[in-house]
Amino acid sequence: MNIRGMSLASGFTNRLKEWVMGSRESDASSMVLYDRTLLWLTIGLAVIGFVMVTSASMPVGQRLSDDPFFFAKRDAFYLVLALGMAMVTLRIPMDFWQRYSNIMLLVTVVMLLIVLVVGSSVNGASRWIALGPLRIQPAELSKLSLFCYLASYLVRKVEEVRNNFWGFCKPMGVMVVLAVLLLAQPDLGTVVVLFVTTLAMLFLAGAKLWQFLAIIGSGIFAVILLIIAEPYRMRRVTSFWNPWDDPFGSGYQLTQSLMAFGRGELWGQGLGNSVQKLEYLPEAHTDFIFSIIGEELGYIGVVLALLMVFFVAFRAMSIGRRALEIDQRFSGFLGCSIGVWFSFQALVNVGAAAGMLPTKGLTLPLISYGGSSLIIMSTAIVFLLRIDYETRLARAQAFTRGTR
Repeated sequence: MNIRGMSLASGFTNRLKEWVMGSRESDASSMVLYDRTLLWLTIGLAVIGFVMVTSASMPVGQRLSDDPFFFAKRDAFYLVLALGMAMVTLRIPMDFWQRYSNIMLLVTVVMLLIVLVVGSSVNGASRWIALGPLRIQPAELSKLSLFCYLASYLVRKVEEVRNNFWGFCKPMGVMVVLAVLLLAQPDLGTVVVLFVTTLAMLFLAGAKLWQFLAIIGSGIFAVILLIIAEPYRMRRVTSFWNPWDDPFGSGYQLTQSLMAFGRGELWGQGLGNSVQKLEYLPEAHTDFIFSIIGEELGYIGVVLALLMVFFVAFRAMSIGRRALEIDQRFSGFLGCSIGVWFSFQALVNVGAAAGMLPTKGLTLPLISYGGSSLIIMSTAIVFLLRIDYETRLARAQAFTRGTR
């Protein structure tokens, strides 16, 4: 390779590294005080989600309301609502969320109690509060409010978490309270996300390894008991091991999902040409939308969607790390927790659709149909943009003072 070719290759590598990690040098001097890559990735995922929800939901929309675009219209409504909320949230400094994180958590607990009393039930689970055309799912809010509370707690008690077992147990106790309320709905999937992300945050804060081993062991034991206690959970676990043993019973949803992936092959059947969405695959536009992506867009579409989701998660971790480096600890811990949350939830959703994990009822971030999920996850992305803005602004101010 000649010198020009090596220079081009080096320049491309540096640009790719800056795109993934963010440019430190430009952070100090550039006037662009927001993460453009994160913004475009989010918009791209929202567009893919809207297109795939429209495609996957047309048959069930036609059956339920004689309108094939019923769910597409609702998804567009939630997208507009999420955008409106994002424009407001983006102007609120992170100090506000740190100060009122306790109130956020309290409001979430109250909503989780309300949903147990007056919540509307779907498929045997009472998870939604109906407010006219809106259906609010407090379980989605519980993720963001818990992570805000934990980030605020770690700012105040990080030394106690590192040196005192009781300081480690306090945030786990708050998580357990939410877990009990969520299991009463029931919603084991959200509990697993809260548990894993809480442990990740405590690990980042520097808690001792033996504490993690004790809590992880206790958590695994508790999950096993919860699975054994409910017959439907036991059926989910056993059916994913070999769904073909009962392809028209407990393994029906997974076998239909695997058929969708099989039909997709490399390039897919083409947008709108899915067969499994013709009500062969239940919940095709929500929990199993990834299967429809695989069938219509093929292996290429699956890889592209996964790369976009995990690049968002990676950027979240990078934004959190940069905030921690300049001692913005609340923003740093919250940014890292959002990164873990997005990546783990996507992993569980994809694993369930591909038959690697039991079905958990978790959405694919920013893609699956679900108003509450879309609003909360877009709010989390706005938090990341605000954290990145404040971090870049602090670096720019430090750079300005250093050049005087």
